[in-house]
Amino acid sequence: SMALASLSKVVLGSAAFGVFWVLAVFPSVPFLPIGRTAGALLGAALMVVFHVISPDDAYASVDLPILGLLFATMVVGGYLKSAGMFGHLGRLLAWRSQGGRDLLCRVCVVTALASALFTNDTCCVVLTEFVLELAAERNLPAKPFLLALATSANIGSSATPIGNPQNLVIAFNSKISFVGFFLGILPAMLAGMAVNMVMLLCMYWKDLEGSSPDAVAAEKEMAAVEEGRRPSPATSTTLKSPGQTMLVQSPSLVAAADHDSVMVESISTKHRWFIQCSAPQRRLFLKSFAYIVTAGMLVAYMLGLNMSWTAITTAVALIVVDFRDAELCLGKVSYSLLVFFTGMFVTVSGFNKTGLPGAIWKVMEPYSKINHVRGITVLSLIVIILSNLASNVPTVLLMGDEVAASAATISAAAVTRSWLLLAWVSTVAGNLSLLGSAANLIVCEQARRAPRNAHDLTFWSHVVFGAPSTLVVTAVGIPLIGIINAA
Repeated sequence: SMALASLSKVVLGSAAFGVFWVLAVFPSVPFLPIGRTAGALLGAALMVVFHVISPDDAYASVDLPILGLLFATMVVGGYLKSAGMFGHLGRLLAWRSQGGRDLLCRVCVVTALASALFTNDTCCVVLTEFVLELAAERNLPAKPFLLALATSANIGSSATPIGNPQNLVIAFNSKISFVGFFLGILPAMLAGMAVNMVMLLCMYWKDLEGSSPDAVAAEKEMAAVEEGRRPSPATSTTLKSPGQTMLVQSPSLVAAADHDSVMVESISTKHRWFIQCSAPQRRLFLKSFAYIVTAGMLVAYMLGLNMSWTAITTAVALIVVDFRDAELCLGKVSYSLLVFFTGMFVTVSGFNKTGLPGAIWKVMEPYSKINHVRGITVLSLIVIILSNLASNVPTVLLMGDEVAASAATISAAAVTRSWLLLAWVSTVAGNLSLLGSAANLIVCEQARRAPRNAHDLTFWSHVVFGAPSTLVVTAVGIPLIGIINAA
């Protein structure tokens, strides 16, 4: 670890980091309401202007493989959405649903499993609106479901190297294989998911009463009749059959299907060889192609190919086969998130250059050896606090090699275990506050802009559930980490 830099560098670097942190936690502070993304850029610019980090080092600190992976998974997520895959997930959520509590449990399980395969960010991008729709249909409050989505996405994403960016960094630095990583964390992930679900049910038991979809649909019809019009097909999304309620299609999916058929018509007039291929056939081909390519992507990950370029190649394959202007799909990518990450990489790298984080680790290191319970507890608390102060990717970049070096003095198995511990704790730490992980920020932003049942998830309303959940889930998972290795 590095020595402290000059006093001016430490002060200015900490000040720039402080600006970034305040704007990220309180995106609309009265004295500078410029938002999170601009706040990250401001932090980065201050680091360079204050000479804490050189312009070249600033650019070098931007982690392009992670940005590439995030970008590509958002594009692939968009195509999977139009291929209706998340529609199937949604139908799974709504099928024979027994009311609010049952729905909450399903959201937890489906989100956690989907996040392990499709990264927590993608799942949150795609499922937030969907879950809000389902809650609205049952007259349920949005908050418990948003919390279930964000927290489960983080916990689920811990189980694979592709689940989230910090796991990518860990898999890359530790050279643990995809399968070894997965088996090492799976028991902890399943236990954590269950515990988090039970805590949500306990905290929001009363709020999850809700009324049955049939009653809600009847209410809507009454309202529509009073306004003197029949309900539009988009609003009556439930199809009643005795004893069960099935989701047909959310308005957004219906709209996507309409858009597709319009696009197909305009294409078939332009290209003669498309006339032979009817619209339904073309849709079926595109759907199956999207699934096949995505399956291929997962296989490539398991074979240990470069993750970032695997994802980018998948995205490009989908764009090319779609055979039309990709503007529509590329426009759905959350570029502000990519800019936020870019600013964050520079800001955190500058903060590391002050030598403060290194100095703090030097003091704590003797107390955080992973060969006894006390050491593991201290280490976990450091990682949880740092992950929320400096966010989890930088924490892992900062501590990974140090923790591994410390574990190497114990045994070779301890090194693997220490990397997996770091992956588990830094990922679950993302649940503590809204700032803890990008997935939380995505859920928060998407929910605020949702067309139906929009909800503004505040920093404090998240912490009230996030803090206890993080501590309990982390503690439950730690003994289960690397059982496979120990055996």
